[in-house]
Amino acid sequence: MLRRTLGRAALAAAAAPLAAPALAQGGPVELQFWHGLAQPLGGILEGIANQFNESQRRFRIVSTFRGSYPETMVAAIAAFRAGTAPHIVQMFEVGTGTMMAAGRAIKPVHELLAETGVSINFDDYLPAVRGYYSLADGRMMAMPFNSSTAIVFYNKDMFRRAGLNPDQAPATWAELRAAATRLRAAGIEVPVTTAWPTWTQVEQFNAIHNTPLATLDNGFGGLGAELRVNNPVQVRHINTLMEMGREGSFRWGGRDGAGDAIFASGQAAVIFASSGARARFVREVPGGIANLGVAMLPYYDDVPGAPFNSIIGGAAFWAMNRGPNAARSAEENRGIAEFYAFIAQPRIVAAWHTETGFLPVTRTAFEQVRATGFYDQNPGADIPIRQLLRGGGQMTGNTRGIRLGGFVEIRTIMQEEMERALQGQQTAQQAMDNSVTRGNVVLRNFERANRA
Repeated sequence: MLRRTLGRAALAAAAAPLAAPALAQGGPVELQFWHGLAQPLGGILEGIANQFNESQRRFRIVSTFRGSYPETMVAAIAAFRAGTAPHIVQMFEVGTGTMMAAGRAIKPVHELLAETGVSINFDDYLPAVRGYYSLADGRMMAMPFNSSTAIVFYNKDMFRRAGLNPDQAPATWAELRAAATRLRAAGIEVPVTTAWPTWTQVEQFNAIHNTPLATLDNGFGGLGAELRVNNPVQVRHINTLMEMGREGSFRWGGRDGAGDAIFASGQAAVIFASSGARARFVREVPGGIANLGVAMLPYYDDVPGAPFNSIIGGAAFWAMNRGPNAARSAEENRGIAEFYAFIAQPRIVAAWHTETGFLPVTRTAFEQVRATGFYDQNPGADIPIRQLLRGGGQMTGNTRGIRLGGFVEIRTIMQEEMERALQGQQTAQQAMDNSVTRGNVVLRNFERANRA
């Protein structure tokens, strides 16, 4: 059964509505699919599920938005304990360690495909994507789908107002800080902000500078990992953000994805955000796509070897058993596998990428999109892919990704400590030291709960 790591949070969601029966009387097998994407992304995702439903009559995906990623995770855990888990749940990447340790709660993809005879060519998936959701021996545990990475979006009109080149974003942190000062002088309310602050300013930051977020290759090497976010390069960066905050050139956008709204509304000139935010920004940023600049994450050019590749974010689909003592039927598992095979088709992957800004997770889809001239017609749309391959595409133990149990809770801890530092209540060193101390308690609790 699922371990007790998120027990209290899960109990808070125990009153969630129950999943519908698997088999609709006299109709197709119904498969409950819970996701965490708000509009417009959620609507696009549900449209893909509807395409699957229309492509055959044997199975029917019933899509339900369950709130934010953390809320969806909590709801799925509570439903499993109640014996009413969905067939498929969309789980964000930082929940991977927790899901991999979830035992009978999940049905690994490699088992699902072996038992149903359905085939998916995972060799076609981008290494950064495939590696995140697989075991050390390469067996897939989850179905990659909406993978993203963090990039920079900027408002070209605001750059012009500040006398900056609208077609050339700052490449280094020194250049970004200088640009932010000019934007502030030009009367821009929020020169720089960020969404997903720990993902963009800690997790991605350490990856592109090849510094360790945690020991044991950021947790890929085992449950005994310890945090290292108090490394000198990270502390230096938090100091930079604190100084920019005092100058008025950086504003904390809030926790998780809250900062997206500041940029979408036209208040901010620059935002660090998910590449998957492109669909929203194209629709909402004043001036639309013509006013939307896209760039790779800036780096400190005096850090040896930087920049390295960024890491993926987004989410994957996890197949779940109904409850602690309730496995799925062969027919249900077949339906899940068929849905996975459907979304693995290059045309589906390519369409999702071009509509949303999420990555084309397979090489075939990427080549198909490139052949259409999409990247020529949409400058910057290939930035996320190029950034993942930055540094020659050779991933290190610091740039493969993160696999730490209880990392959802650790993210909250880091956000709390960063907020205190930016409010002047502690130094950058204290913030990162506290993040390590508190975060390691979470890791040791998770290790005790999940050690075989």
